[in-house]
Amino acid sequence: MHHQGWISTTATRLAGDAEPGPHGVGWMLVAFILTFAVTRLITRLIRAGKGPFRNMVVGKVHVHHQVYGIFLMLIAGALEFAYEPGGALRQVLAGFFGMGAALTLDEFALLVHLDDVYWAADGRKSVDAVLITAAMGLLLFVGANPLGLGDGDSKPVAATVVAFNLAFALCALAKGKVATGLIGVFVPFVAMVSAMRIAKPESPWARWRYKEGPGRTSPHADTKLARSLRRFPPDRRTWWDHTKDFVAGAPHR
Repeated sequence: MHHQGWISTTATRLAGDAEPGPHGVGWMLVAFILTFAVTRLITRLIRAGKGPFRNMVVGKVHVHHQVYGIFLMLIAGALEFAYEPGGALRQVLAGFFGMGAALTLDEFALLVHLDDVYWAADGRKSVDAVLITAAMGLLLFVGANPLGLGDGDSKPVAATVVAFNLAFALCALAKGKVATGLIGVFVPFVAMVSAMRIAKPESPWARWRYKEGPGRTSPHADTKLARSLRRFPPDRRTWWDHTKDFVAGAPHR
């Protein structure tokens, strides 16, 4: 019954016969994706020296587009909380918030490293943040209830299920599996599988648990850290890395 209700709700939203989500999730998601796509197109043109676009410079300061994103989110959020508008105005504010979120998360790596790593390998964290946020936004938009909890479920059962799911998600995050950990908040099976697999060598879990003697960094030693290093070598590139290069441009070495 839960699955039938979820499918019916999703189909109704996609057909446009229902009000958008409680905070205009649909409009926010569309604005988020389009803004990220346009932003990356412009920045890649700037990087290649093509087109009329140039970096915004005030005096000698390069004003990054995350600044505009932060202000857009602040303004849209303040207006939503202050006036709680409905109808078209709420959809407009949701769109502006999505635009601001995209501009901000597109430079997420700069906020983390406090350095201009936009085109560096560390700058890929921004693409991770955007794609993960888009996936979570899509799950919110379709009204997914992967936990299968309904009105008939008792509070102790619901609390137990949520607690176990969050425990798996936090474990996955501690193991360095950011994408699967966050998506696993909505899809328990994803977090469960990720939590049970070996951690990445640079993750907090590896630092806490993978300390098995002085030879633990040897790739030939039969230790958890050695297996982690074999599974996730420093120079390893996956299909996900190539996807990020295609979306955002290859980083400089």
